[in-house]
Amino acid sequence: MELRHLRCFIAVAEELHFSRAAARLHVEQSPLSRTIKQLESKLGAILFERTSRGMRLTWAGQVFLEDARRVLLSVEHAKANAKAAANGYRGALRIALSDGIARIRLSSLLALCREEEPEVEIRLSEMPLSQQLKGLRHDLYDVGFTLANEIQEGLIAEPVWRDPLVVAVPARHPLLAHKHVPLDEVLNYPLVLCHPEVCEGCNQQLERLLRSVDAQPTVAEHVATHDLMLALVAAGYGVGFSSAAHIAACKTTDVVARPLAGRSFMLTTYLLRPDSEPSEQLSSFIRRAGKVVT
Repeated sequence: MELRHLRCFIAVAEELHFSRAAARLHVEQSPLSRTIKQLESKLGAILFERTSRGMRLTWAGQVFLEDARRVLLSVEHAKANAKAAANGYRGALRIALSDGIARIRLSSLLALCREEEPEVEIRLSEMPLSQQLKGLRHDLYDVGFTLANEIQEGLIAEPVWRDPLVVAVPARHPLLAHKHVPLDEVLNYPLVLCHPEVCEGCNQQLERLLRSVDAQPTVAEHVATHDLMLALVAAGYGVGFSSAAHIAACKTTDVVARPLAGRSFMLTTYLLRPDSEPSEQLSSFIRRAGKVVT
């Protein structure tokens, strides 16, 4: 079995269409079909089945897809390690990011790493939380950042940063009459919220906040990024939630941040890592993350 078999299989599995997969790989459809048949023959398993609605993965195909992705990612890591060593680095940390971690926090941490340990290469990868958890369990990443702490056995979640939650309000909005906005007043307006699958950890924390009020919020839009939330808020689609650190980095003039009234609600960022003794490099990285302030 060759790496090209895996690349072809992954393309077909993700597209579930030979023509689209062939176009994505820049190959003809006939050679691609032969490659998949060769792979199935080598494995002794059928990976795809055709239905009246098109193609779908068999159970064997679903299992093989996860392993194939892991193998290719391991190969890419090996290539990156060799290139880093050739460029003079003496180690690397593979860091997974989920939930749109505040840029001002991340920038400060990376600058501190470059200052204190420049010989260690830092590799960043953005992904949904579910992919981060799989990668940490299978040694594809050394550490991750997320807003979720409801994780699986074998991983540790350590709180590292806590930022006050603020309400993002369009300029010249009635809520700006409040210096500190009551949450029940916020819920009188449509909300622009983070997407529950793309920003799973942020969604978990906001849901806990919204459940504290006896009101049913109206959601205007779910968004995948903080920038899109601010754009929709500025356009008048609704109001949103952010952290003080996020807003500080944006410096936007058409969206105003207001703290919530009453007890301050904090958004907590967690550092995730395998439940094992961290390496010296990882221990130093964790110590630096704890030193970062804004």
